[in-house]
Amino acid sequence: MQMGWEVTVVNPADVPTNNKQYYQKTDALDCRNLSRQLSLGELKGIFVPDECEDELKSLLRHRAAITRQLRATKAHIKSFLLYQGVKIPEAFDSPNWTKAFLGWLRELEWHSATGKVCLDSKLRVYEFIHTEYLQLANELRSYCRTYHKQDYYLLKSIPGIGGYLASALLAELGNIRRFNNEASFASYVGLIPMMRNSGGTENVFGVTPRCRGLLRSYIVEAAWVALRLDPQMQAYYRKHIGKNPKSIIVKIARKLLNRILSVIKTEKPYQINYQILLHKKEDIQQET
Repeated sequence: MQMGWEVTVVNPADVPTNNKQYYQKTDALDCRNLSRQLSLGELKGIFVPDECEDELKSLLRHRAAITRQLRATKAHIKSFLLYQGVKIPEAFDSPNWTKAFLGWLRELEWHSATGKVCLDSKLRVYEFIHTEYLQLANELRSYCRTYHKQDYYLLKSIPGIGGYLASALLAELGNIRRFNNEASFASYVGLIPMMRNSGGTENVFGVTPRCRGLLRSYIVEAAWVALRLDPQMQAYYRKHIGKNPKSIIVKIARKLLNRILSVIKTEKPYQINYQILLHKKEDIQQET
């Protein structure tokens, strides 16, 4: 684009092909097919972020990679203790490692000096990765508060969305205002069903595999938090009690997506419906 060329970036999976091209695939045939589809107007370009947006997304994904390394390091330390026959006290057996637990690890007694050296080395690796884990999250939030202040606080007004998730949404989605409607937004994130409807028979196979995997997992986790904080979400969940909880939480995540798009489009903070909370208290008082 900077050199004067008009470029259209297309998702390869969305380029129309026929069965013959599956068995006979060459660069010449692919180029001929792309040229024909482009001339017919069948190719639809995808959103291409600018350099700043792309670098912000890279920071988010690097932090996600650090998170996986942190989990792996914790697993290595626990497996080492298990191999050496060291039992972790129940008070410390938690995914969240406290300072007291780390202090207990450092004070463990070993039959030889090499056992302590090995564990101390693993703990130094853990501390380094944990520091990066916290630092990167702080840098991500600080950048979004500075350069995307309005959208950052609009997203934080939604129950279930904190500072880090608001930053992750801005980093992964870029300009959220480009989505025309809720359906296209949900399709981009990947919170739509995968289905086959033929001959009057419809089969649903869960959510689509076409998704922003990292972002979709964040949204589903946020839906569980929203379920605790938002009376409207609680009322919806109670209405569907008895069904598969995973299916219900995906629907709540879809509602959360709708709220995200709404607050950004309207530029108004989300307001909790306290009338539902009031009715809930009245129902509890009547039952008692």
